[in-house]
Amino acid sequence: MRRSILRRFRRSAVAGSAAAGTTAGTTEGDATADAAGGAAAVPVIARADRFTNQDLLVEVSHGIGGHTGRLVMTTLGTVLGIASLVVTIGFAQTAAGQISRQFDAVAATQAVVKPETANSSGNEVATTTLPWDASERVERLNGVERAGLIGEVPIGELEITAVPINDPSAPEVLSPALLATSPGLLDAVRGEVSAGRYFDDGHEARADRVAVIGARAAEKLGINRVDSQPSIFIGERPYTVIGIVDGVERRPDLLDAVILPLGTARADFGLRSASELQLRIDAGAGPLVAKQAPIALDPNAPENFDVQAPRAGSSLQENVQADINVVFLILGVIALLAGGLGIANVTLLSVSERTGEIGLRRALGATRRQIARQFMVESVVIGLLGGLIGAAVGVFAVVVVALVQQWTPIIDLPMVFGAALLGAAVGLGAGAYPARKASRIEPIAALRAGV
Repeated sequence: MRRSILRRFRRSAVAGSAAAGTTAGTTEGDATADAAGGAAAVPVIARADRFTNQDLLVEVSHGIGGHTGRLVMTTLGTVLGIASLVVTIGFAQTAAGQISRQFDAVAATQAVVKPETANSSGNEVATTTLPWDASERVERLNGVERAGLIGEVPIGELEITAVPINDPSAPEVLSPALLATSPGLLDAVRGEVSAGRYFDDGHEARADRVAVIGARAAEKLGINRVDSQPSIFIGERPYTVIGIVDGVERRPDLLDAVILPLGTARADFGLRSASELQLRIDAGAGPLVAKQAPIALDPNAPENFDVQAPRAGSSLQENVQADINVVFLILGVIALLAGGLGIANVTLLSVSERTGEIGLRRALGATRRQIARQFMVESVVIGLLGGLIGAAVGVFAVVVVALVQQWTPIIDLPMVFGAALLGAAVGLGAGAYPARKASRIEPIAALRAGV
């Protein structure tokens, strides 16, 4: 480093000598011109003992590239800080997206419509009934994907069995519940058929004696397949089992019940009305459905129906996302501060190691401002380099972890570029004190120290 400074000093000296010769030649020419009666102005020669911006860039490149090990260690601190910030923010956004999906899947896509009830002698009594075509009416509304009616069927003392003869000596088995639904209910509650099929509109219109049973009810009744057309008996009436349902997300009580078509329940058991209407809606469509569903069911008296629909936004979801963002942001800031302190410490150590070099530059004509500017530029370059590498490493880490966990990675590109520039800002702040200390070094004291 000192050799490069001395070489530039020699070039400056040669340039100064040449300038002096030019000045002498000009002076002789001027004297001749004066003798001839003409006077010429003496040109102003710029001093050659000052550092230009080009010299500043050269010194910065030598200062950064001349100590490869120190550059790697300093950059590593910034890389870790910026990468930690990008990773934490990226994970926060990805986790918030996952939480949002979980909230949407569990709560924000389900609505229930029930008739209004009145308290009569301590019992809740419905003041109106759901129309039998309620599913078709609400499925015309925007935001409603599927709808299905469901009601409990009263069977009195009748029992549901898998054999037509009641054996008194057989151990008593609790009879499953009996429910009646419309064909669209299974899709509305996100159920799955593990064997066979669910009944359709034809079964309901003809009041066919067919049944679908839940998985747990099928286990109690000893039915595990439907290809042999097994039958169950409600009292003495046989009903052909055409399907077994499992994996119901909304109404798990269906797994313990025997399910009939609404038309069959009306014809055989006199079912008067359904108890509720299950809706599967789009995420965020809750307020609209809550407003329009009662009107679609009864335009003259929409107040007779109670709609339980999710709001457009969940306060719990927003609070969870906000807490996660704050926690991850605090961790990222702490990591970034650690990287900034690393730059400051290494730059301060560099100033101590290069005291003799700084004194030599000052002796050759460099000003305090030029010395400070050199160390500031070095810190900014190191911070920017660490910011770029750290941002790339952080993005790569977020994408890899999200793919391994089968998540959808969410990365804010302006945040990534901002993190890279933040590295330069950290370098600028970290190099302020070392640069100020370097600019205050006196050349005589530095050269006497012999560092």
